[in-house]
Amino acid sequence: MNMSIILAAGEGTRMKSDIPKTLHKVCGKEMIKYIIEASVRSGIEKNIVVLGHGKEKVGHNIKEMNVQTVEQPIGESFPYGTGYAVMAAENHIDDVDTVLILCGDGPLIRKETLTGFMNYHFENDYAATVMTAKLDNPKGYGRIVRNRDGSIDKIVEEKDASEEIKNIKEINTGIFCFKGHLLKDALKKITRDNSKNEYYLTDTIKVLNNQGTKTGGWLLEDADEIKAVNDRVQLAEVNKIMQRRINQRHMYSGVTIVDPDNAYIDDTVIIGRDTVIYPNTYLEEGTVIGDNCKIGPNSRIINSVLCNNVTVENSKMIESYADDGTLIGPFAFLRPGSRLGKNVKIGDFVEVKNSIIGDNSKSSHLSYIGDAEVGKHANIGCGVVFVNYDGKNKYKTIVGDGAFVGSNSNLVAPVTIEEGGYVAAGSTITENVKKGDLAIARARQVNKEGKGSNRY
Repeated sequence: MNMSIILAAGEGTRMKSDIPKTLHKVCGKEMIKYIIEASVRSGIEKNIVVLGHGKEKVGHNIKEMNVQTVEQPIGESFPYGTGYAVMAAENHIDDVDTVLILCGDGPLIRKETLTGFMNYHFENDYAATVMTAKLDNPKGYGRIVRNRDGSIDKIVEEKDASEEIKNIKEINTGIFCFKGHLLKDALKKITRDNSKNEYYLTDTIKVLNNQGTKTGGWLLEDADEIKAVNDRVQLAEVNKIMQRRINQRHMYSGVTIVDPDNAYIDDTVIIGRDTVIYPNTYLEEGTVIGDNCKIGPNSRIINSVLCNNVTVENSKMIESYADDGTLIGPFAFLRPGSRLGKNVKIGDFVEVKNSIIGDNSKSSHLSYIGDAEVGKHANIGCGVVFVNYDGKNKYKTIVGDGAFVGSNSNLVAPVTIEEGGYVAAGSTITENVKKGDLAIARARQVNKEGKGSNRY
């Protein structure tokens, strides 16, 4: 069986965060999830995640994924190192397994890369295979020392390397493939005789070579794939690379992104064909967008659904829904629970919250619609406020099909404007308006002769 061991026990002190390192997000998704998904998609049947620092948070975050978790004991009395982390999963390794070792802080690795790496391992029948890369500046990485036939002689960590070895550009990526029984045997023979007093997984290569088995090195073409995240600067670098991948994926699928360097799209977002994404647009947390939409510029959409032919301009949506042909913005704000029907217009400086608005209804500007149910073909005039909160409780307003609410009116909930009801501009409505009725709720105008003069 093919299995993976994903090392996610590190403390991540350089992140300076209360969040475990592997739970920091890259394009809206926790780093550890990218590695698990790559492993599963490459055909790995059994995936073991080694937890340590922040084990409860990490374990909870991945509990719905196709993984098993094991705990690496941590504390001053326990040794550390990658070898020690793999030892924590040793009981899950069967002799006949092929074991892939992955790093939980390297979210850029692709499933195609893992498949190619494992195929190379199988085809050459190596005891172990190391994924390597060549870097112009290899500082900080373990160096690969090869034999004349190209096989791996040893891996030397930076702190233990001579100046000659430090000049080697080929580095260890931290990704390995082992024959299960040979890995278990080698783990029993490695020591902590090094500058950090840790169990290095890399020392298993020396052990296997001393036993007369052969180890290989598979050179990775795109070194970006093994970029790890150890601090916030590296997190930003990895985010940039992942964002470029995501944007290219959408463009290859028929989405126009006007300025890919200034469009932020989470990994979980779905976008239909012929949709146009304008600059400074943020699409986050599982948002789904249909065909032929126009989004942006300067818009942010979070965990929302937009059907086909929807336009969102200079606006924000959170956990909301917009049906076909709806126009939103500019400068509109849809708060959670907003559900817009077909061909609805939510114009500039309109705020909607926890409300349903029926097909072909409109609120063109400067209104607040909260905790409401608005029917079809209704008109909400400029400056209308749905007065839904008394300081303690929220109440519902219902506006029927074809109703018209004039400008600068207040609808004091709970209240109902029935089908075809008409509210005169400037009214404060506290009682229900029956079907087809006209409601006027304002003081009668009184003109005081001559009182408007001599004001200065």
